[in-house]
Amino acid sequence: MKKETGLLWVFLFISVLRINAQTADSTRFDLDECIQYALKHQPAYKQANMDIDIANEQVKVALADWLPQVNMNYNLQHYTQLPVSLVPDANGVKQPVKFGAPNTSTLGFSLNQSIFNRDVLLASRTKNDIRTQARQSATSYKIDLVANVSRAYYDVLLSQKRIEVLVADTERLAKSLKDAYSQFNAGLTDKTDYKRAIISLNNSKAELFSSRQGIKAKYEYLKQQMGYDSTAAIAIQADKSRLEEKIQVDTSAGINYENRIEYQFLKTRQRLQTANLKYYKWGFLPSVGAFGNYNLVYQNDQFAKLYSADYPNSLFGLTLSLPLFQGTKRIHQVRQAELELKRMDWDFLALKTSINTEYSTALAVYRANMNNYLVLKENMDLANDVYNIIDLQYKEGIKTYLEVIVAQSDLRTAQLNYFNALFEVLSSKIDVDKALGLIQ
Repeated sequence: MKKETGLLWVFLFISVLRINAQTADSTRFDLDECIQYALKHQPAYKQANMDIDIANEQVKVALADWLPQVNMNYNLQHYTQLPVSLVPDANGVKQPVKFGAPNTSTLGFSLNQSIFNRDVLLASRTKNDIRTQARQSATSYKIDLVANVSRAYYDVLLSQKRIEVLVADTERLAKSLKDAYSQFNAGLTDKTDYKRAIISLNNSKAELFSSRQGIKAKYEYLKQQMGYDSTAAIAIQADKSRLEEKIQVDTSAGINYENRIEYQFLKTRQRLQTANLKYYKWGFLPSVGAFGNYNLVYQNDQFAKLYSADYPNSLFGLTLSLPLFQGTKRIHQVRQAELELKRMDWDFLALKTSINTEYSTALAVYRANMNNYLVLKENMDLANDVYNIIDLQYKEGIKTYLEVIVAQSDLRTAQLNYFNALFEVLSSKIDVDKALGLIQ
């Protein structure tokens, strides 16, 4: 039995060394640092930010049609047979006459300027909203990312606290086992006490091992959410007092729909849909543009002398295009756009209802978890007092060893329940903050 007790203390010592070694080789993060790291390295969020740049370039592409469009054309051709035209002679009889030169080449420049075009006008009117929509989409992902990283962080932290409780419990049980065995050897108790101690210690060690294995998966999930290198070590840190400060929520706060990114996104969509309606109404207006051409024409019977002389020509003018009748297509396009815009009123109503339900649910869960947390915190303090008293009475021979084991078990359960409750409160607070639009 002494050998078993010695091995136990060696096991505990090695476990502590492993924990310290892992911590020493790891980068430590608090919650804010985890979030900031995720905002810089999480691949999906980086893509969402790139979508902002993509939207900006798309706007510039559309607006480029407002600028003059300059093109150059060049051609070189050789007639194997010159074109023939029938030309009347002096007697009025049409005779075949060849026109042109066998070798011709043309270098032309054209310039087109849009003066009024509904496609370009739509791009100009919606450029800010398109950029805003891309930013709002990235913000929506950011909100989810912050919430997910926070939950993953709290989950790892809970597992750490659970391991700390189990390590302390294992140490207490190991000490109790040593005391029970000493009393057995002294003839003060029978062997059932120290065998109960062995059973309790084995159970605690098994639970500790399981928790240490489970936290590995939770660390991997946290690293995934952060965009952290999966092969690198990471550790988190937190001040218990600061955690307890974070659980407070102003339950009297009302909902401001404008704070929700979903509402902001819907408002942007509404403005874009309004612009789309105007676009179809502009379909009754003409498209107006200006153009200019300048050409250098080269002709010669000899190819070697083709570019010895040029014959320039130039022109400029205006174009106006007005679709007169398209089978009532434009009328129905306008009507469709009006209905789609009106339909969005129901989208706003549905979103408000959804936000109200989300907030009410989150607040109810938070209040329940908060009450549970306060009760379990008191239970933990009481269980600690009970254990200290019973342990002291046991040493004085007043209480039995069974009562000590029960008190130890109650203390461990109370501590684990407390940290579980703390995690549930922190998690439900995230839901309340998200429902109120406080995470941005």
